[in-house]
Amino acid sequence: MDALLVSTLTVALAEIGDKTQLLALLLAARFRKPWPIIGGILLATLLNHALAGWLGALAASWLTPAVLRWIVAGSFIAIALWTLRPDEVDDDTALPARGAFIATTIAFFVAEIGDKTQVATVLLAANYVPLWQVVAGTTVGMLLANVPVVLLGSRFASRLPLKAARIAAALVFLALGLWVALRGIA
Repeated sequence: MDALLVSTLTVALAEIGDKTQLLALLLAARFRKPWPIIGGILLATLLNHALAGWLGALAASWLTPAVLRWIVAGSFIAIALWTLRPDEVDDDTALPARGAFIATTIAFFVAEIGDKTQVATVLLAANYVPLWQVVAGTTVGMLLANVPVVLLGSRFASRLPLKAARIAAALVFLALGLWVALRGIA
């Protein structure tokens, strides 16, 4: 249950103000169909984070616990620093000219490649078992951060204290990095 809870909270915090959250806002404004957008976010996140989690679990099986411990700790601390930098979405980025569900699925899957929440999923899967709880948790965390944005649109996003959220997320990643450094891999 720790894997599910830690994964959910970590990604929900990390996603606030992230480029994929801004993408959710753009998709909601463009298509004005919240349920296909939410479905696309769910499918893209499940596929992307399942792949990322599998890679994390695979890396954990290849590396010795001591090496894995320092890679994971250093990576969490690096993500903490990365989280402090606000993300932006290019205004000239073209969205696919397909239906809301397909456009969201494609856009979200691609936007998540190399994103801090995907990297966090790799690290969480290397640190926690079972893998399905990590993937479920990171997916729920993505939905917790993005569904309100899709449903409430720009009014919600304009009231969100993004700087405070980024600092809170950075502190969570820093705490995870220090915890792994001091206590090791679960």
